[in-house]
Amino acid sequence: MQILRRFCSTKADNAFKKENEEKQKISVTFVDKDGEEKHLKVPVGMSMLEAAHENDVDLEGACEGSLACSTCHVIVMDTNYYNKLDDPTDEENDMLDLAFGLTETSRLGCQIIASPEIDGIRLAIPAATRNFAVDGYKPKPH
Repeated sequence: MQILRRFCSTKADNAFKKENEEKQKISVTFVDKDGEEKHLKVPVGMSMLEAAHENDVDLEGACEGSLACSTCHVIVMDTNYYNKLDDPTDEENDMLDLAFGLTETSRLGCQIIASPEIDGIRLAIPAATRNFAVDGYKPKPH
């Protein structure tokens, strides 16, 4: 004999869900070329390129995260955070070789995925990208 139980949602259940959702977001700070900071809460599993586009951060991403350009180049501002990231793939390194202003802690925003280990990461956006578009043109994400 199977006993069916019905459960109802309570305020406590909803509070727990909301708290759980908040725990699944990390803090990320983007620093633009002028030193302006934008603090974001980014869901675990989202790329920094996606997070930038969803929050009006000026990070280009011309290839839309397909690892075919270097326009989402960011600089991880703290080597401790850089060291927590997975090593870049050969494909990412090939694209980084094309990036403007490459540094020892450069990565592509499309390849940095939000995880609890990088909560608090700070990413600098270089002053320029190497793109074939006309100067001043900023493509909008699709």
